[in-house]
Parts: sequence; structure tokens; C-alpha cells
Amino acid sequence: MDKFVIRGGNPLVGTIRVSGAKNSALPCMAAALLTEDEVILENIPQVHDIETERKLLVSMGADVNLGYGRAQHRTTICCKNLSDPVAKYEIVKTMRASSLVLGPLVARIGMARVALPGGCAIGGRPIDLHIKGLEKMGATITQEHGYLEARATRLKGAHIFFDKITVTGTEDLLMAAVLADGETLLENCAREPEVADTAALLTSMGAKIEGAGTSTIRVQGVTSLHGARHRINPDRIEAGTFLIAGAITQGDLIVDNCNPAHLGALIDKLTQMGVSVETIAPDQLRVRASHPLYAVDMSTEEYPGFPTDMQAQFMALATQADGVSQIKENIFENRFMHVQELVRMGANIKVDGRVATVRGKTTLSSAAVMCSDLRASASLVLAAMVADGETILDRVYHMDRGYERFEEKLRSVGAQIRRMGNVFATKDTAPENI
Repeated sequence: MDKFVIRGGNPLVGTIRVSGAKNSALPCMAAALLTEDEVILENIPQVHDIETERKLLVSMGADVNLGYGRAQHRTTICCKNLSDPVAKYEIVKTMRASSLVLGPLVARIGMARVALPGGCAIGGRPIDLHIKGLEKMGATITQEHGYLEARATRLKGAHIFFDKITVTGTEDLLMAAVLADGETLLENCAREPEVADTAALLTSMGAKIEGAGTSTIRVQGVTSLHGARHRINPDRIEAGTFLIAGAITQGDLIVDNCNPAHLGALIDKLTQMGVSVETIAPDQLRVRASHPLYAVDMSTEEYPGFPTDMQAQFMALATQADGVSQIKENIFENRFMHVQELVRMGANIKVDGRVATVRGKTTLSSAAVMCSDLRASASLVLAAMVADGETILDRVYHMDRGYERFEEKLRSVGAQIRRMGNVFATKDTAPENI
């Protein structure tokens, strides 16, 4: 099992490039199920979840060419022949996004059988909102043996109000609605950039969508979609992680190939802490933190609020700020598993329910720590880069689910980080075949 070995003390200096967003790429790959034609996706990140999605689509009968290197992260998907519309548990057990194929399969071929989702153990992501929406659109859904089965002759447009804001639920029902008969009105939708990115692909495939990126989306169903070429958004969570990496190491870092408009809540908090974040180009941010950091409070919220996927990384930074920071997690009920590992490194953090109180500035020291989920892993890397001595991070396979060549990128700007064990990207898992 791979480990990271990190020696702290180096400020990050230079330019680091952000990859495509995993959380945009996954629904966009699922959207290819809606057409018989070829869909070409560019700026696909080289991470485990993308490989899992490729295996999932191939198991259904799709032809998927996943290319890196010379292919410039371009993926070609053709779902003309869907012989087995089943999302098998053995494939999707490590990935939360398996439910994203439910809506497209029912809309396109009238049937889907999907294993209940897996992924990081950070709390419940109930699929009931997907089910209620599809039932309103006329699908019949049953559940047994850990699988959901949905059937419909053709979905019908409906008025759907989400009881709770859900990103994957919004994406799933949006994809179902584009081939439904009539108009679908979706209210209380997620506004995340990943939803708008998925809608942009669907529109280029011939869908009729209004309001994507707002809380109300209106869809006029069409009888069929065609192929398209689409470039995936930059990963705002990876970009945010690099901004914090520059700040926590007191570095001078340029974060390249990002969208500053997607990072407003984080940039605001960093500025309050005394970090300089400057837009130097439409797709570049410069982060510098040569002065003492100041404690600030933060609460996670749905977009455009502070993202839950940045909470752990922000907490690592808060350990280096003067004063007391209160961090409230409003999205997931079990997303403080990184706290005990940060405490092992010397952090002063107390948790009461959904609120973590961080007292800084504390001197962090090296330790053997364990990664519990994707974003918790990133927080431990950040902490290790300012800790005394050499820190060993175990179970870094969590990082490989969502960060592309993370240690290589950090090493290129001065981090002392190396991987011990098998390298993730091999010719078998990431062929350059297009």
C-alpha cells in the first residue's frame, strides 16, 4: 500500500498547474450514455475515480478510450451498444458517483440497475432524492440486494422540488429530463460549477436547458441527443488546495489553469487571514503569505458558500494562525476524521458535534498518520509540509481518487515529498490509446 513521506520546512515557490475537475468529469462521462454518437471530453484528470467510471461504462457495453500524455487528457466515449445497463457493485463500491448513471440509463433505454454508492466514509449521501424525482417523472423503482432498479417506457416532464440541495441529485435528474417527454422544472437545485459544466455538455449535445448554475432549472425534453466535444472545467478543489499549500508554507505560488470566479468563498477567507491572493491572469492566481496568519471562523455551505471539500485543508491552515478559529461543518455529519490525525501532529483542536475549535499557532511535529478520506488526506499533506521532521502518510490511495500526480506537482514547486510503493498510473490503468 502506497505511502507519502514528507519533510516539512520548504516554502512552495513557482507555478503549479490545476487539472480538470473530477466532479465535472464524472457526470459528463455519464452524460455520454444519453446518445449513440461519440462524445469527446478534454481536460480529463488522471485519477482513480475516472478509471472506475471507465470500467463502469465499458461493463455496460460502451467503447471508452481513456487517453493521457500525448492525448492531452482526452477521452472518447461511444455508448451506441448498451448491452448490460447495470452498475455492478464490484466496480462502483469505491466511488460515490455511481448513482449518476441512473437517470441517463432510464432516459435512454428505459431501464437501469445500479448498486448503491460507495466512496469516502464522510457521511450519508442519500439517494432518495434521485428516486423521488425519477418516480415523479414516471419511473417505477424497486430496491433489493443492495441494488436499485428503475424502469420507464419514456420519462415524462415533471415539477421537482429538491427537499435538500444535492449536487449529484441535480445532475442525475437534469440528465434524465433532457430526454423526457415535455417540460421539467427543477427547483432548489445545486448551483455548483460542476452542474453548470454538465449542462454545458448536454446543451452542446442538443439538450434544451435554461437556468443551469441557478437554483431553478427548466428543461424542454427532446427525442434524441447527438455527439459533442467538451472541455472539462478546472478543478476548483485542487486549485483551492494549492492556494492553501502556498499560504501554509509561507510561499510564493502561482496557481495556473484555474477559474478564480469559482474560488470566491475561499479567497475571501484567505484574505481575512492575512494571505495575499492576486488574480494575475484570467486563469491564474498568485498566493503569498509572508506575514503572520490570523484566526477566522468558517462554516461550510452549498455553493457559492465555503465548500465542504475544502474544510479539512482550511483546518490545517488554521492550526498555523494566531488565535482561535471555529470551523462548522454543515454538509456532512462525519467529516472531522482528520482531526485526530492533526492532533497526533501537535494541533490543538476540540470537536463538539459539527463544530471544531482550532487554537493556534501550534508547532506541528512529524508523525505516522493515516488518511481516512480524499480531502482529509490533502489536509495531512498540508500539515506535514510545515511539520518538524519527516511525516509518513499511510493509505494515500484516497488521494489518488481525486488528485492527479499530487506529489509530483508539489515536488515541482519545492515540497520535499516522495511516494513509497507502487505508482498509480501504469499503462494498464491509463493507456495512451487515442
